[in-house]
Amino acid sequence: MLQNVVNALVLGSSYLMIAVGLTLIYGILKILHIAHAGVYAFGALFTVYLYELGLSMVFAISFSLVVSSLLGVFIYRGFYKHVLERGRIVPLVMSVGLFAAMEDLYRLLWGPYKRPFDVHLILPDLITPDLYLSSKGILMLICTAIVIFLLYLLMIKTKLGKSLRACANDLNLAGAFGINTDRTITYGFLIGSALAALGGILVGLYDNTVYPTMGSVPSYKAFVVVVLGGFGSIKGAVMASYVLALVETLIVYKFGFLLPRDAIAFLAMIALLMFKPEGLFGKV
Repeated sequence: MLQNVVNALVLGSSYLMIAVGLTLIYGILKILHIAHAGVYAFGALFTVYLYELGLSMVFAISFSLVVSSLLGVFIYRGFYKHVLERGRIVPLVMSVGLFAAMEDLYRLLWGPYKRPFDVHLILPDLITPDLYLSSKGILMLICTAIVIFLLYLLMIKTKLGKSLRACANDLNLAGAFGINTDRTITYGFLIGSALAALGGILVGLYDNTVYPTMGSVPSYKAFVVVVLGGFGSIKGAVMASYVLALVETLIVYKFGFLLPRDAIAFLAMIALLMFKPEGLFGKV
């Protein structure tokens, strides 16, 4: 049981990275940013590309996070910003098209096959008679804990965090009170895209592989987390990531692969929507 709980924590951390950024963006614009998963894949693929060029892993990750953040801003300013007044369907359809185009572009740039991401970490593996946790799993948990802590400080203690929460509550009212909504949305995309890219990098490290379509499954898993956590609630997204991972892990442990793990996620979403349609939490 202890091993399953730890496995669920690692799995939930992988969900959390992409889901929190998506929740942050949805909370402000109220659109499902499917292309967010393209940024997730780009972060991992670009890091491996830089690492294969002979650059240090620290520089490769840092530079990839910066470029991924700018990619997120480009998606907002180049595409979403011009169609926000046309309702939610137009940005959603645009986002799906962008995600498909990004995957095809990655195939052209880096090939359609899986690429190894074999990096030696200085962290030791945790091995006991009842538990095994690899160094990459430990790194995933440490990075996730740091991200949650920093995100909490950002949202509660800073002016930007207050602006993000105000825009999530009512974008028009926030603008009427003097908040620069366009700049706040831009920062939201910067932060959310960096988190997605970091999630892709950590999952690539953990799985020892990256590939152009690696964002496909996380894209709808993140959607499930957004729904379970309460649309736009960061606290809910954090809790839902771990609850979903724990439910998936324990069901597979108890009943085996009677259903695919991904099907379990959607069944959990359907069950929650039937009895608590607002999700676990309703506000950022």
